[in-house]
Amino acid sequence: MIKSLSILTRKPELTVEAFRKVWLEEHAPMVHSVPEVRRYVLSFPLAEPTRPDVPTPEVRCDAIAELWYDDMASLQKAAASAAMKRVTDNGAKYLGSIKTFVMEEIGIIR
Repeated sequence: MIKSLSILTRKPELTVEAFRKVWLEEHAPMVHSVPEVRRYVLSFPLAEPTRPDVPTPEVRCDAIAELWYDDMASLQKAAASAAMKRVTDNGAKYLGSIKTFVMEEIGIIR
């Protein structure tokens, strides 16, 4: 499977609580309208542990969104769809920034 993983940051005028609420209650349900999406997971940071033996870069993150697709063709079809345009247009109202990676997931422990 192919996965799109996005690091999301909220617009500065939104509180962490308001961003989480709008993302779960307004934005996330819209993803159901994109038939190519096989799985959708949102993760919200609880802590930012550091390690003394490895440098820790400064990264803002209010949520991580993961969307799974059968293959690259499915991801591309979804990205070009009107349904995904509605999803991304909605997200743009609340996002201060986004960094997305298209990844091949290889499960090690399941």
